[in-house]
Parts: sequence; structure tokens; C-alpha cells
Amino acid sequence: NQEIVMSTNFQVRKVAVLGAGVMGAQIAAHLVNANVETLLFELPAKEGDPNGIVNKALDNLRKLDPAPAASPAKISFIQAANYDQHLDQLRDCDLVIEAIAERIDWKSDLYRKVAPHLGPQTIFASNTSGLSINQLGAAFPEVLRHRFCGIHFFNPPRYMHLVELIPCRDTEAGLLDPLETFLVSTLGKGVVRAKDTPNFIAN
Repeated sequence: NQEIVMSTNFQVRKVAVLGAGVMGAQIAAHLVNANVETLLFELPAKEGDPNGIVNKALDNLRKLDPAPAASPAKISFIQAANYDQHLDQLRDCDLVIEAIAERIDWKSDLYRKVAPHLGPQTIFASNTSGLSINQLGAAFPEVLRHRFCGIHFFNPPRYMHLVELIPCRDTEAGLLDPLETFLVSTLGKGVVRAKDTPNFIAN
């Protein structure tokens, strides 16, 4: 049995966000607002700096209104990463949040790619707003599925108070409490636990 029971002193100190689109980049910004060590992953750029796509996303964060970061300087604390060079860094992350486009095939491919690199304590969550967490969980390796759930931030994540926490069938029950504590105490959010129905609660 590979299940690791989450201890009550589990703390989220380092987070990776997969996907540097508008939502992923803003989630990363809100994490560094709260002084959480944060990596932001994207596909490697075909030319020039392999982190070029992430760096462009970070530049765009500085132009957004309302500002996603508490100060422009905060954005420089987001560590740029790409799937070719930096997957080994996922091992040290307590939480990985997937925030790529709402395509189940793309998400499933990404899950297969990153799963071997997750640490034994890593919680993996999707920020999907409408896809079934159980269906997404089915694409996640069975031995790790007890550490999979949905964490849905609303746009813009810095300003929208509500976050939905959605377990899949196999999510370990004890995992949700420390996650909720992190979302409330560290990120200042109000957490609603949702069932896996289409679009969850608020939509």
C-alpha cells in the first residue's frame, strides 16, 4: 500500500503552477504575495531562452489591472520553469496546481508527463472550472490518485475570495484539511468544499 496518510503538521511551503496562461500566472502571483516559494511552468520556447514563454507571461502580469501582485517586485520572486529542463524540481513541491487549457486530452498528457517526478508528499490539484475531477483523476496514475483533487480559484485569484476544493472518488480525506488550512490561513481565501458536479458550485 503506497498511500501516505497526511500528517496534521503537513504544510505547503513550495508550490509549482503548471501553465502560464492568464489564470496560472495570476495564481503564481497570489502565491508569492503570500511569500510562498513558487515555480511557474510552461512549454519550452522553440527559440531563444527555453523559459521565454513564462518570462513573457511574467511581463504581462506587470501590466494587468487590477494588479495581481501586491507590488511589481513580487513578480520577480516567481521562478520560471519549463517541462524539458525542470521537472525534477517538482519533487520538492508540497503542492502542484495544474492550470492549463480546459482540454481533458491535454491535461491527461501533462499528468502522465509530470507524475513520475512528484515527491512522495506532493498534492496534485487541477484548477479546472468545469471538467469532472473524477474524469481528470482517471488520467492520473492510480497509485497517486489519493493525492489528487480540484482547487478552483476564480478570476482574478488575488481578489476573488472564494476557492472551491473538490475531491475525486479516491482523494484521501485527510488531505483536504491541511489544504483548506493553507488556502484560508496563508492565501486568505474562503473555501467551499464542492461535489464533482459540472461547474461545481458557483457557476
